[in-house]
Amino acid sequence: SLHPLLFFRRMGMFLFLPVNILDISQTIVQGFFNMMMITDANKASKDFGDLTKDLAQLGEEIGVTIRCQHEDIFNKMHRI
Repeated sequence: SLHPLLFFRRMGMFLFLPVNILDISQTIVQGFFNMMMITDANKASKDFGDLTKDLAQLGEEIGVTIRCQHEDIFNKMHRI
């Protein structure tokens, strides 16, 4: 299993772009570690699509699944 410090060190090396972490929640769901980050990537040097692809690739390299979802998805879900 991947040590959390190694995960964040690799994330830190990868995310050299100005992305602010606004909130983090961590839970165990059916025995699986789940972390959700709310970030502000408005000043990132990459667009959302490229950032999403790069993070998914990073996840594969370190043995985790990283999924990015745009805020609009959550806003629309709460209007239903």
